[in-house]
Amino acid sequence: MNYVWYASYGSNMNQARFSCYIEGKQAEGSLKPEKGCRNCDPPRADKPVNIQYPLYFSKQESKWGKGGVAFIGHREDEHEKTAGRMYLISDEQFVDVASQENGIEGLAIDFERIKESRFLPLTEGWYGTIVYLGDSDGYPIFTFTSNHDMGEEEFMAPSFAYLKTIAKGLETLGMDRQAVVEYLLTKNGIKGYMTKDQLTKGLA
Repeated sequence: MNYVWYASYGSNMNQARFSCYIEGKQAEGSLKPEKGCRNCDPPRADKPVNIQYPLYFSKQESKWGKGGVAFIGHREDEHEKTAGRMYLISDEQFVDVASQENGIEGLAIDFERIKESRFLPLTEGWYGTIVYLGDSDGYPIFTFTSNHDMGEEEFMAPSFAYLKTIAKGLETLGMDRQAVVEYLLTKNGIKGYMTKDQLTKGLA
């Protein structure tokens, strides 16, 4: 069995939420259950990761209700610090998670081709582009994002149900609530769409 790191930067930083994709459960605050993976074994490991692509929020409505969800832009920037948590899972589980995120079944992923391309669009789903982020501990790191680059679609503030799940994930990375608020306020889709006071109260 081959293993890969799945790097999450949105709600899946929250380990309880990510387990829903593995086990087929409904996340707190979500409007629908996930299908789950063919192999329901938990990740072999997980740890923080710094993703050097910009985080933003877009789309009008999702399983979390009205509001945007998290994506990363397509242009690497050493000055960008998008916080993430990555999970060491089988390549089959990564395929199943990516399929669930895109609302399809049987997504075909050629991991070696993605490593060569760095960014590779595979489906028309919201998270249809698979991204190679490098390696860690001898395993490749992959994530997924929109086929559209940041700014090609309208930014949209997320729902607080979604943001609370992200906040819980960020807190497991060592951020306190104030640091979470300051971090999120710099991201497109929140910057200029919410005040510090609105965000603080919404996460309470």
